Formats: sequence, structure tokens, C-alpha cells
Amino acid sequence: MKLKLTKFEYNEKNVVLKKAPMDKHIPDDFYSTTNLPTQIYYKNKWIEVKNQRMDAIIVVEEDLALCKKLRDIKKGDLIVCGDTGVKTIDIDDGSDDKGDSFNFMNNHVSSERRNDMLIRNLAHDLFLNNKKLTLVAGPIVVHTGGDYYLTQLIKQNYIDSLLTGNALAVHDIEKSLYGTSLGVCAKSGKTTHNGYKNHMRAINQIMKYGSIKNAVESSFLRSGIMYECVKNDVPFVLAGSLRDDGPLPDTINDMIEAQDAYNEYLQNADIVLVLGTMLHGIASGNMLPANIDMICVDINPAVVTKLSDRGSGQAIGIVTDVGLFLNLLVNEIEKLKSSISEENLDARLAT
Repeated sequence: MKLKLTKFEYNEKNVVLKKAPMDKHIPDDFYSTTNLPTQIYYKNKWIEVKNQRMDAIIVVEEDLALCKKLRDIKKGDLIVCGDTGVKTIDIDDGSDDKGDSFNFMNNHVSSERRNDMLIRNLAHDLFLNNKKLTLVAGPIVVHTGGDYYLTQLIKQNYIDSLLTGNALAVHDIEKSLYGTSLGVCAKSGKTTHNGYKNHMRAINQIMKYGSIKNAVESSFLRSGIMYECVKNDVPFVLAGSLRDDGPLPDTINDMIEAQDAYNEYLQNADIVLVLGTMLHGIASGNMLPANIDMICVDINPAVVTKLSDRGSGQAIGIVTDVGLFLNLLVNEIEKLKSSISEENLDARLAT
């Protein structure tokens, strides 16, 4: 992706700064950020705004400009107001669109997109370019059988962090302990007798150990996504919701704390991959600067479209089954490994 300056390129007037009159409250003419890279003209020079994200406030601290959420504003903070001395940098996707660089409801996703090519490109980035995935995932990963392939990716060190909710962890642990997901047998696909309570049994067992990590280290939990995360030192965040059963002791029930935990990993991501979770996906997109690649996979095209509709214009949509996607991704990585091995063998034979 190429960066290009927007219409504020020649507006070399110093930004207007006003003090916040109280905590969590700012002047009405504050500048509200987009997810595009932004600079401000301050003390007669352009400086980059740090921690870029949409729906934030630009605060100047000494010679530093950074994005802050409204809830983090303190009385006396210097707030950028109006758009004088503000410059955004557009992500040039090579299109001929001459419209506004940041818009809602301005992106389209087609179910006819060549998924095989996109998956091949992702495999290339992971295997050959050593890029790491920050994974934002819903429980559908477990229900569709994608958990097996995800554990392969974790063990092979392709997953940098896992951002999810209570449900994925619960059903992953249920499957590991009882062989069911929402009471449905993972092998036969049939509903099991009294299987409806297995997810509660799983929560109950983890409560006994106090955390998922303790259950793994005690050799009680011996397989699954959460097991591999613990064993391979992959950090995970479980963000709670109103409908959670339990929840698990690892689940963060304070929404602000959960947002901050997500944001910590998203800001350092190479690629963010959203699998079958609309709410967590949109929330993650709101935290990301536009120059971090984002891929959204869902069987429902409306879910994929909604992410880009909410301002995450860099998001690439793949309309397919999540389990199938993970299967194909692992297979593409294995193909790359095989091709490299064959090339090395040919090279040795040639010498």
C-alpha cells in the first residue's frame, strides 16, 4: 500500500490547542481522528500523531502528539481543535476513486472474490515474510472444526496473540475434556445425551484450578487452542459479554479493561485476522490504524461488509467457512514448505 497526502497537505498553520476544562470532557470543536496516519503542524513543523486510531482525540504533550480516548482525558490536557494544521495521509489502494479518503459505507465485499489467491498471499506473508498474526476469533472456530488447524498454526509459531471472548475458550475446553462442542459430538456430529451441560462442566472444572494456565500446568487440560496458547507462550485476551456463562476466571468483565488489553496487542500487530466474530472484529477495527493489514473471514457476507462499513477500509473480506479457511491456510503453508525443500534439494544435486 502506498501513502498519499490528502487535501490538508499545504495547510502549514499551527494547530489550535485548547485545554480540557475537566476530566473526560473537552471543547466542542475538538478534532475527531480517523484511522488514517495523521500529522499536526506544531511549533512550525509537522509531527506524527502516535497511537493512531479512529474516534479519538489528539492531545499534545510537550513535543509529542498522540491519540487518546475521551475517557482518558485529564483536566488541563492540550486538545487539538478544528482541522487547522491537521494532515491525514491516505492509503492508496491503486484505485481511481477521487472521493473522500475516509468514509463510512464506502467499501464493498464480493463473495466471488478469489479466496484461494488471498489465502496463498497470507501463507506467503506468514512463511516467507515472517509476519505474525494477531487473531480475533469467535467460537465458530471450534464449532466448524477449525480448532485443529488453528492449533497447528500456534504450534508452528504463526500466531502472535489471540483476542477472543469467553465462548471460544469455553467450547474449546469443552471439546478437549468431553469431545463435544455445544453438546454436539466432534466425531459423529450428533447431539450427545445431556451434552447441553458440557460447557458448564468445562467452566466448573477450570474454576477448580483458578485459571486456564493452572489447569494446563496441572496436566488436567491436555489439548486444544487454549492449551497450545499456554504451552507456546501465546498471550490471549478473553473479553466478557452480557450473555457469558460462568464466565471463566480468565475472562475480563470490565469492558474498558478488556478494550485496553485488546488495544495493546492490536497496535503491535503485523496482520489482524478476524474469524467469525462481528462484534469483536468491528471493535478491533476501531482500534487499528489504517496501515495495519486486516482480513475478515465469515460465511455471512453481511458480516464482512459491515466491518469495512464501520470505517476499516483496509479490511479484506473473505466469504467462506471459517474451518475450511484455516484448513486451506495450513495446506498452503505446507505447500510452501515442500516447494522450498524441493528447491534446496535441486540446488544440492546441481552442485
